[in-house]
Amino acid sequence: MKEEISYFKASKTIEGVYGDFIVTPKDKREVVFYRISILSCGLFFSLGLVQWITNGSNQVWIYFSGLVISIGLCLRWIHIYLRPLHQALIFFWAIGCMGIGIIVYHFGLTNFFSAIEENPKWLFLVGPIFISLTGLGFKEFFCFRKIEAIGITIFIPIALIGHLTGLNNEKFTFSLLFLSSLLLLILGVRKFDLPAEADIGDKSVFDFLESQRKEIKPDIETS
Repeated sequence: MKEEISYFKASKTIEGVYGDFIVTPKDKREVVFYRISILSCGLFFSLGLVQWITNGSNQVWIYFSGLVISIGLCLRWIHIYLRPLHQALIFFWAIGCMGIGIIVYHFGLTNFFSAIEENPKWLFLVGPIFISLTGLGFKEFFCFRKIEAIGITIFIPIALIGHLTGLNNEKFTFSLLFLSSLLLLILGVRKFDLPAEADIGDKSVFDFLESQRKEIKPDIETS
């Protein structure tokens, strides 16, 4: 049997708030998947905007599809202590996917972004996708104080809300989105400098919150 790669070996016992725990090889694989997903978000976001600049918006849907899938994978592998917050981000992502489906049904894939550009109100259907992305950025800033993460959290809402309200011109909106994509790409690259344990967090907190949830659920069912 081949010797297990050292990165994926179980950690030593770590002291948590509610007890000791270890970071398992499975945990570390999930961290790798999460980090690859974030990096993919940055790549698809940046390449899509470059495609828009150089060749117009007709084929941008290819990169946007990659971005949406990558965000979904991030939400699959992310570790957030508060389960309702995690579920809320997944909910927004799902609503945004349905909104994308509605726009594609009416205008087709190649005219997807042209329709939003001509009528910003369609952005309401796509906006929840970016709410999820902004939530990911906020989580990264809150946990690791990465300046590029707070940039994503601020610039994406300003760009989209400004476009919806007409306060931003197209050049300013595009500049903010492009800056956000670069910050997301930087965030994705820098994530690989951190030990896997950093993204896992305190597993004893997860276990404690899960036990509390299970205790509450039977009480509700029997009441």
